[in-house]
Amino acid sequence: MGLFDAIRGEFIDIIEWTDDSRDTIVWRFPRHDNEIKMGARLTVRESQIAVFVNEGRVADVFAPGMYTLETRNVPVLSTLKGWKHGFDSPFKAEVYFVNTRRFSDFKWGTQNPVMVRDPEFGPVRLRAFGGYSVRVVDPPRFIAELVGTDPQFRTEEVEGYLRQMIVSRLGSALATAARDVPVLELAIHQHDLGQRMSAALTQDMASVGLEVPDFNVESISLPPEVEKALDKRSQMGLLGDLDQYSKFQTATAIGDAAKTPGSGMGEAMGMGMGLAAAQQMAQNMNPQTQPQQPPQAQAPQAQPAAAPPPLPQAEWFVGADGQQTGPFDANALAQQVGGGRLTRDTLVWKAGMAQWTAAGQVPELSGLFAATPPPMPPA
Repeated sequence: MGLFDAIRGEFIDIIEWTDDSRDTIVWRFPRHDNEIKMGARLTVRESQIAVFVNEGRVADVFAPGMYTLETRNVPVLSTLKGWKHGFDSPFKAEVYFVNTRRFSDFKWGTQNPVMVRDPEFGPVRLRAFGGYSVRVVDPPRFIAELVGTDPQFRTEEVEGYLRQMIVSRLGSALATAARDVPVLELAIHQHDLGQRMSAALTQDMASVGLEVPDFNVESISLPPEVEKALDKRSQMGLLGDLDQYSKFQTATAIGDAAKTPGSGMGEAMGMGMGLAAAQQMAQNMNPQTQPQQPPQAQAPQAQPAAAPPPLPQAEWFVGADGQQTGPFDANALAQQVGGGRLTRDTLVWKAGMAQWTAAGQVPELSGLFAATPPPMPPA
């Protein structure tokens, strides 16, 4: 190798990046202390941006296309180097290729449930998951804020930062959506929720040169116990009349048992059906023997209220001529007075009295003698 080839090897004259990965966002061109030759060719492909950095400062930015590096198309770098017009000399600079395509393989999910308030169910815990895409819209800011001097910046290095941003925004977004829409109808509004999240995250990430063009909500789920309760409510709504459903279930169970060998249900059903058929045939052949329907029972008439029994009468005993007679009630005593067999001086007694007493001295019997004349005086 001649001297000219050795000197030429010290310079870089072709700068390009052919991306063979699916997760590289920023790639730094490997210079290895070689100087970039003035007049070198720079190739920037579609979905790429080339950023020249000199001594830690962003210099020139190149959009997709092919360039010949000269002082006129690297004005910032020329100013930093202090080159005069027309002075062509090698220079050292870091060249970063930034991938500006959409990276759509990002996934998100709620590690902890988000508590929202639903007008029907009250406080409810929600979980959600989905996917989103990210794109670099401001390469110089992105390199300055996140990449730094990293020679190969991959999606996994920014995924943690994006996840934190999503979680901080998702709670308020779900709470706002649940305030306006019932929880059971959130699935209908998942697209609107995704657009709202995309706009909010893009605004938050503008400071680091990123945007979130797509944010998809694949599912919003309730706790398992709430989902089971909703399933029970749906089943009850589908069943309708529970009484008819119970009868149907019973008939189905009997039919299944009858088909089971050795259960005895089939034989019992066969005997019952045969007996019913025989009774029907006998009734058809001898209609006279058909049992007469019992007449409609007359409704029992209301019985008049029974009169209370008469009050018990006191039983009296009468002592006359040394003999005890009785017992007598009040009516019998009145007859005794009328016949002259009971006078005021006749001794009487009833239960509760201490001894025999003259009838005229008993207050209870004084009424019997009121209309009775006294005895005639002796002649």
